[in-house]
Amino acid sequence: MTDQPTAHSIRAPGHGQMTHGQVTLGYEDRFLRRKRLTTDAGEAILVDLPETTSLAAGAAFELSDGRLIAIAAADEPVLIVTGDLPRLAWHIGNRHTPCQINPDRLVIRADHVLAGMLSGLGATVIAAIAPFTPEGGAYGMGRTMGHDHGHTHVHTHISHTTPDDEEDEAEVEV
Repeated sequence: MTDQPTAHSIRAPGHGQMTHGQVTLGYEDRFLRRKRLTTDAGEAILVDLPETTSLAAGAAFELSDGRLIAIAAADEPVLIVTGDLPRLAWHIGNRHTPCQINPDRLVIRADHVLAGMLSGLGATVIAAIAPFTPEGGAYGMGRTMGHDHGHTHVHTHISHTTPDDEEDEAEVEV
């Protein structure tokens, strides 16, 4: 066992209780289940959650000793995107890229390929170092998971019979 205070639960942002420290974590680091962390003041804590969780900035770990440790988003390389936001957000979302949506800008993680695509669509793209707190999943929780659309295609041949009993084949890209 450990003598470190352990967090088995999370308090949602806006929990309204005083915190006794803070951990500052990047976007990737805010997706965890079990990990040893060090607070900004140097105290070691153990996080042991029931399942892998996407931690929101502003939430807090509830420690076994009753204290709350705030979760803050670390500064990291991002791209600040301005322009025709609905159109640009569609293209970002079409690539399953996590995106922070603000009234006057979109923020994504630094990616030179996406920067080029967005610039080509007429966006102004500015590299910055800032906290990254993207939207959650479809129901406001969790996180979107990017995936590769790749260039591998599986072709299936579908046979069907016409009223004349002639067999037609169609190639379908899956």
